Amino acid sequence: RAEFVQDYWNEVFSHFLQEIQCGHTPNPDVLCNKEIKFGVFQQYIIKTMGFVAMATGHYARIDQMNDGTVRLLKGVDEFKDQTFFLSTVSQKALQKTVFPIGHMTKSQVRRIAKEAGLHRTACRKESMGLCFIGKRRFPKFIEEYIEERPGLFMSHDGHVIGEHRGHHYYTIGQR
Repeated sequence: RAEFVQDYWNEVFSHFLQEIQCGHTPNPDVLCNKEIKFGVFQQYIIKTMGFVAMATGHYARIDQMNDGTVRLLKGVDEFKDQTFFLSTVSQKALQKTVFPIGHMTKSQVRRIAKEAGLHRTACRKESMGLCFIGKRRFPKFIEEYIEERPGLFMSHDGHVIGEHRGHHYYTIGQR
């Protein structure tokens, strides 16, 4: 059994917390793809299990170039395209990756799953958000790792318009 918990903590989650504390809005999915899924996990299955490539369920496509390099292309389903989340994955890792559903829409994938008798998969609710938070609300989750730092909401002209429990509970542009 392979364990990547420590890798995830070191390469993704610690970085996520540091960025939050600096007032940035990190995207741990991008880092997880680069460091874990297409990093240590892919290396593990190739070296330890003897696989030559890895297939994932990302809505993206690969274009094989004549010189051996590959280009990452958007998935056909413009609403499910995941190339942004794969944008930092290395050329070496992409060369050993297959995206078998990138040429399909989500509804086509669900129909195929249903026809194959995979009803739980076909009817599964969309998954969005940060995988490590689970069903908790973000403020409840983050207070387990970062203590409150109360402050003031200020207007552009310097007037106090409210109070907050800490900037790490918010992102720029949040409603």
